[in-house]
Amino acid sequence: MITTEAAAESAVPAVLGDAEATRASEREQLKDAAIRALVQRIHQLQAERAQAFRQLEEGHRQYLSSGPPYDFPRYRSTVHEVTQAFAAASREVLAVEAELAGPRAQPLLASHVRRLQQLEETRLATVALLQLMGTPELTGQDSLQMHQLKMKVIKTMEAISEVLQDLRFDAESAE
Repeated sequence: MITTEAAAESAVPAVLGDAEATRASEREQLKDAAIRALVQRIHQLQAERAQAFRQLEEGHRQYLSSGPPYDFPRYRSTVHEVTQAFAAASREVLAVEAELAGPRAQPLLASHVRRLQQLEETRLATVALLQLMGTPELTGQDSLQMHQLKMKVIKTMEAISEVLQDLRFDAESAE
């Protein structure tokens, strides 16, 4: 009986060792899956941001075609909704960045996400300024400045596309 207990006790570490090795392998797979899932979430958030930009543009177009007198309360409501959507997306993007920088130990991917966030902030500020300059009260202002701002939006969108490609490529390399 003592030999059976001794044999059982000596087998426990081997079984635990196998279980720990299996869990470590699963954690590694989960880490890879989690990175892939985090990158996919960033792409989903970008699609949500694109939709919010379309909504903002449509709201501005409707505002401009509503007057005079202009339907500012409706436009203000649209801006409020879009602002909430951008804020929610930004919070989640920052959380993904923190996850990649910290627990996932993926500083390169985190830097891509950080750059993406900065570019989106630039894009939003520039689009807002363009819309402000396009209001009836300010129409006819510096068309050169409007053109420069439109070019800035285009270049920012190109940079966003590049960062997203880099993120996707580097995430695949990280796996």
